[in-house]
Amino acid sequence: MKSLFSPRKALVALAVVASFSLTACQAPAKKVEVPVAPKPVDSRVSQRILADGLYEMAYAPEAKALYVASAQSFKDVNGGVIYRLDPVTLATKGETHTDLKNFAMAMDPDGSVLYITNTLDSGISKVDAQSGKVLQRLMFSDRGQDGDPLPAREIFWHQGQLYIGGVGDPGVIWVVDAQTMKLKAHIKNAGKWVTGIIYSPVTDRIYAANGGGEILVINPRTHKIEKRLTAGDGKEYLFLNLAEDQATGRLLVTDDSKAKTTLVFDERSGKVIKRIDGDALGIKFNAKRNEIYLSQRESKKVLQLDATTYAVKNSWSFDSRPNSLLVSPDGQTLYVTAKQDFNKDSTTKGPDSVARIALK
Repeated sequence: MKSLFSPRKALVALAVVASFSLTACQAPAKKVEVPVAPKPVDSRVSQRILADGLYEMAYAPEAKALYVASAQSFKDVNGGVIYRLDPVTLATKGETHTDLKNFAMAMDPDGSVLYITNTLDSGISKVDAQSGKVLQRLMFSDRGQDGDPLPAREIFWHQGQLYIGGVGDPGVIWVVDAQTMKLKAHIKNAGKWVTGIIYSPVTDRIYAANGGGEILVINPRTHKIEKRLTAGDGKEYLFLNLAEDQATGRLLVTDDSKAKTTLVFDERSGKVIKRIDGDALGIKFNAKRNEIYLSQRESKKVLQLDATTYAVKNSWSFDSRPNSLLVSPDGQTLYVTAKQDFNKDSTTKGPDSVARIALK
């Protein structure tokens, strides 16, 4: 399948993913020394340089594997890689080289299948987690006002369905059958740039953030937008990533650019009950430890917050910019992808890295 990658698409991708994760072959792990990034002072943090273009991660407990999606370089490089790492040592255990670039990642509940967005080409790939084989692929036909395909940013698995955000103005949300990879529904008028997507068992609704400062409340059975939550203060926001505390019914959303804050909504009232000031991109809630984690690209830090008081318990500084976050199933480890700055020619100042933070 021909990739739609071009220098222009590279620029589009940089704009989309900087705010943000059927031809393939499975390569055996190379027996080379694992390169090590400059160590943070905290001994609980281990970090290694991995590759260009790292974005989202997924964890498979039974396979004892950490998967990392990579778009590789945006200059003169077609295709991407899916890395399989040891979740303790971060050593490379396998690589899947794909003909399209990889960004966001979701996994089915049993950890056997990965679903990955191919943002530049407006598609998604279904990948066997063990063999690395690309099983199926679906390309979306929606076009933006400039005639180009809408980039597919975030992907979320819920009860056999995939929800994929289309970055456009207006944006869309594609609903895909995860088994057949057939398009089931097309949620239109989703606001400017659909970004984060999660499901809430508290309200039995899908939440989708967008760049217009809205959180869409979507019925997963009818696929209809029932409400649009906003801060209600008249200020401009570019919402990005979402997290939820199910026990208290709190919905958290980050804004890394316009407002540089994290807002906490009460899910039942739809009102903002707390504002956590400071730049924030990635966000995760850890119910096992009652903690919130934020990645701060601007300050090059990851914050660990008490989820009750919102007080900062710990912060970890990096030489590069923390991006995506992932909490291990047991709640005792936090994984981080850290990215290098881009040069004017779409290259970066070096390869990206993966960090492991022991929370115990």
